[in-house]
Amino acid sequence: LMAVPLGVLAAIYIAELADRRVKELLKPVIELLATLPSVVIGFFGMVIVAPLLQSMFDIPTGLNILNASIMLALMAIPTITSVSEDAIHAVPQALRDASYALGATKWETTIQVVIPAALSGICTAIILGMARAIGETMVVLMVAGGAAMVPHSIFDPVRPMPASIAAEMGEAPFRSNHYYALFATGIVLFFVSLFLNLLADYITHRYKESGAAFTG
Repeated sequence: LMAVPLGVLAAIYIAELADRRVKELLKPVIELLATLPSVVIGFFGMVIVAPLLQSMFDIPTGLNILNASIMLALMAIPTITSVSEDAIHAVPQALRDASYALGATKWETTIQVVIPAALSGICTAIILGMARAIGETMVVLMVAGGAAMVPHSIFDPVRPMPASIAAEMGEAPFRSNHYYALFATGIVLFFVSLFLNLLADYITHRYKESGAAFTG
């Protein structure tokens, strides 16, 4: 809900609306944010966002689902923006020129021509952003609250699967049920990430031929 609209809109702005100087400034910044260590984002969530949420909503703790969601969105936005911008930039200029020749405005060309032509790349960017957020460990371990309980609202603390593995693996007796349960959790995460990456690869190759035929 947060990462997809912001990431895609930022990509559209950088690729289609920003002037050259702004584009040369924003593109490296986005690439840098995409490589930012997760512990830095988690520290930001603990020190800045958690007290802010606690004071704004008058809740017992700011380390909760909402904080973790915001931090994961911040991690996914640079990935979505960077890959989406590359997909939009790869749309042939001839499509834009043809749209302008038919009397379309720049905004109409962007929405009705460029975005559909780059849709497969944008979908791939969204899936890759989701995959990074789902597999993230350090951020959710730091800002989600670490409570092994079923949450009832976004203001409750929680312990996601990656955080459970990181927090409990050192305490689980070797070859115990707890030990095997944590490995099963890791296998589930592995297959979820694998599925999302395969889906992104499928979308890229499935619609690449359609896009090539369309541009040809």
